[in-house]
Amino acid sequence: MSDLFDTAVTGDQFLIALQDTLVMVSVSLGFGSLLGLPLGVILVICRPGGIMPNRLMHQILNPVVNIIRSLPFIILLITILPLTRLLVNTTIGTAGAIVPLVIFIAPYISRLVESALLEVDEGILESANAMGATTFQTIWYFMLPEAASSLVLALTTATIGLLGATAMAGTVGGGGIGDLAITYGYQRFDAFATLTTALVLIVIVQLLQTLGTRLSRRIRRE
Repeated sequence: MSDLFDTAVTGDQFLIALQDTLVMVSVSLGFGSLLGLPLGVILVICRPGGIMPNRLMHQILNPVVNIIRSLPFIILLITILPLTRLLVNTTIGTAGAIVPLVIFIAPYISRLVESALLEVDEGILESANAMGATTFQTIWYFMLPEAASSLVLALTTATIGLLGATAMAGTVGGGGIGDLAITYGYQRFDAFATLTTALVLIVIVQLLQTLGTRLSRRIRRE
């Protein structure tokens, strides 16, 4: 009985795992957004018919984004292990999971941003052009504000997808709630640990979706 108790997950372990998950999501989302947002803008403005058409740039970036997005996260994680080790000197734990998470989420965000910006009414762009706005001014003062509501929903979707990826990172010792579920829930047959991690993830997703939806509605009304 004492051995069973010793192998059971504790409340402190859940809190540490939750903290690791939140760190992975926030850091990866931050770096992923820094890469994905500009990439999404470039895909839109450089496409044929865009405000700054560049066929070569679009033909290079578009396939790269598609290739990375076509890889399931677990395969991507394993494939770039040498790069992860080179950048952070480890392939396990929170630090080891952040590199593949950033590479996974950046192209995903770029596609969501691309979709949001393509929804901007052509009349807005024509007005910007008629006022003599530069490319940067058109993007910053017309396209992004007009698509702000959709961009919030896009980032919400990306965050939820990233949360799921952090759970998968646990299969290779990535830390966080996923690692806890694998170590205790699967390997030690701890049904309580499995159920608890599932409920925690469900609650976090519901909170994120609710927050994102409300913020999007508020922006749309302004």
